[in-house]
Amino acid sequence: MTHRFPDSPASAWRLCVAPMIDVTDRHCRYFHRLLAPKARLYTEMITTGALMHGNVARHLDFDPAEEPVALQLGGSEPEALAASARLGQQWGYNEINLNCGCPSERVQKGAFGACLMAEPALVADCVKAMQDAVGIPVTVKHRLGLDYDDSYGFVRDFVGKIHDTGCRVFIVHARNAVLKGLSPKDNREIPPLRYDVALRLKQDFPDVIIVLNGGISETDQAVQLAGQFDGVMLGRAAWHTPGVLSELSLAMEPGLSLPEPAQIVQAMTRYAAKEVARGVPLRMIARAMLGWMSGRSGARQWRRTLSDPKLLNQNDAGLLEKAWAELMLRGMGSDPAGV
Repeated sequence: MTHRFPDSPASAWRLCVAPMIDVTDRHCRYFHRLLAPKARLYTEMITTGALMHGNVARHLDFDPAEEPVALQLGGSEPEALAASARLGQQWGYNEINLNCGCPSERVQKGAFGACLMAEPALVADCVKAMQDAVGIPVTVKHRLGLDYDDSYGFVRDFVGKIHDTGCRVFIVHARNAVLKGLSPKDNREIPPLRYDVALRLKQDFPDVIIVLNGGISETDQAVQLAGQFDGVMLGRAAWHTPGVLSELSLAMEPGLSLPEPAQIVQAMTRYAAKEVARGVPLRMIARAMLGWMSGRSGARQWRRTLSDPKLLNQNDAGLLEKAWAELMLRGMGSDPAGV
């Protein structure tokens, strides 16, 4: 098959929200879509085993409003990945992404994630199997290296091997992954960022879309980096201070029309009411909104209200509007940036 190049233009990856386990579930993605209408959103990593032997609908269902949304898979068996990718396309996902960057011991025991970088031929087989199974872009998210090997040749050869399959979108977390001795949290903070190495990949593979990930938290920083790469991917910043997604959306496209904060609250209230009626606990929806008001007057009360177990246990979607009304009483006022 010859459908290796993605149909979408490079701008489709200009602003992305990283796949984060126990964070970027469908409720979080629905909220992020309101904040950033054109961002590319990613699921949590979903293992092939979960799709082959678990409740597929529970893992793959999403609201059409989330699109464009990519399915990130964890696995190392070409046939299982191909079958999982096929499910993702059937469910309506816009992209299949292979995780070659997660350093957790649990993932390593499954022989996938960052440890796959040591087996580029296997990764190439996996990517090709998925490409042959679907007609949507198949992409790879990876690190710069393993443990304390800082040689550029390692990541260059890894990308080169996958490039040979026709893969043309790489999401580069610009740190090494230390497989022994560091927790996943430490792996996001301790290995030094090396944006210059990621830039060398962009220069050496000019026909490839390179999306930069790692340590991006400020709007000005993200805009500057987006000018050097094809896109930027925000991780924990989108969770801890989600308002940055709106700020960055406007900075990248000044004429973009964003909903007012009150409209976002109303939309999330309607969404929460629908989900609660389906049996989803309100806390699963509200948790993505906790950091939205960070740095603003009344933020502490906003967080306190939306994390109060007694209030959340009532499963009343009106709690979101109650928290907003309390914030308005404190004189925050309107914020056209959606933050």
